[in-house]
Amino acid sequence: MSDNASTATRPSLRNPRHWPTFAFIFLAFGIARLPWGLQRALGRGVGTVAYHVASSRRRAAEVNLKLCFPEKDDAWRQRLLRDSFDALGVGIFEFARAWWGSIDSIRPKVQVEGLEHLHRMQAEGRGVLLVSGHFMTLEMCGRLLCDHVDLSGMYRKHRNPVYEWAVKFGRLRYAKAMYANEDIRATVRHLKKGGFLWYAPDQDMRGKDTVFVPFFGHTASTITATHQLARMTGCAVIPYFHRREGGKYFLKIGAPLENFPSDDVEADTARVNQAIEAMVREAPDQYLWIHRRFKRQPGGRSDFYK
Repeated sequence: MSDNASTATRPSLRNPRHWPTFAFIFLAFGIARLPWGLQRALGRGVGTVAYHVASSRRRAAEVNLKLCFPEKDDAWRQRLLRDSFDALGVGIFEFARAWWGSIDSIRPKVQVEGLEHLHRMQAEGRGVLLVSGHFMTLEMCGRLLCDHVDLSGMYRKHRNPVYEWAVKFGRLRYAKAMYANEDIRATVRHLKKGGFLWYAPDQDMRGKDTVFVPFFGHTASTITATHQLARMTGCAVIPYFHRREGGKYFLKIGAPLENFPSDDVEADTARVNQAIEAMVREAPDQYLWIHRRFKRQPGGRSDFYK
């Protein structure tokens, strides 16, 4: 295991440039310890404020919902938009609690389905790539799943060193390791040794390792890492869905994708998008709609978000 993947190094407190971020992080540490009911109420308030203030992101969400649910009327999509901002606000507090707080009061309210798939892979000594989407329950449910299996994560490094330390420190309280997305060699070694790795490949990413495949019936630039990692390591690829209902959480682990990977990188990447789309349809209010998922198209940047 890479030392960088299993440790979090704190930047110096003596550097004045770091003080504003440290102040924000220490405030977040305190917020993470508030009662869960109060956090959810505050989160809905934050979501309401974000709906009114973050106009460009609200517009992006409106466009996404119109593209992904053309069969629904405007009133339905508007209700979903407001619900998604409520979930966004609650999700901010969930992230803080998952990273730096206690989840003892939440554990009795968790239902997990499909653990037998992971236990079987574990018995076979086979690595697993758990594929999920960018839902607002992502961090909380990642921590909850770590109660049942040793799980590592894959993430994009943050430019701010204080934020990088704080988030990685929080995640390493429950995750076995955190691999930066450019640390491919360590990631491959982890999977080859039978490790479990969780990541979400459903955002528009720059780089050469992307293909244009359908997502909700529209072309979307999608990274091919799922296909590539499965090809290089022989790991199983398993869909992982999670959602919140009130104060309860539901974690659903699917069966390994059959005949994956194939020789067709585009077909495999399209299958991953299909699996994530099915998850989104189960809990559309908790998906991260503010991301400009369709901003890049084969001919260049799209006009969707103008």
